[in-house]
Order: sequence, then C-alpha cells, then structure tokens
Amino acid sequence: MKRRLCRFLNDRSAVTAIEYALLASLIAGVVIVGATAFGDALGNMYIYARDLIVLALQ
Repeated sequence: MKRRLCRFLNDRSAVTAIEYALLASLIAGVVIVGATAFGDALGNMYIYARDLIVLALQ
C-alpha cells in the first residue's frame, strides 16, 4: 500500500496533461479573439480584392 501511495505521489503525468490543456486553451482563446477582432477587416479585404479582379476582367 505504501509503495502505491509513493508511486501515485511521484507521478507527474497528470501535471503535464494539465499544462498542455491550459496551453491549448490559451492558444484557442487567442485565435478566437484574433478572429473576432480582425474577421470583418479580413472579409472586407477579400471583398475589395474580388471587386478589383471582377473590374479588371470586364
């Protein structure tokens, strides 16, 4: 029983998994904020480029 308890207390794999989960959630948050902040501007840029291409082809 004591050996199992020592092995459980020395196991660091759960800590690593939690760190990766926190890092992934931070990256996802940055992507969502960036997409929200720049989404309209990026969409308008593509519309402008499309309009220029259509105008050039006429």
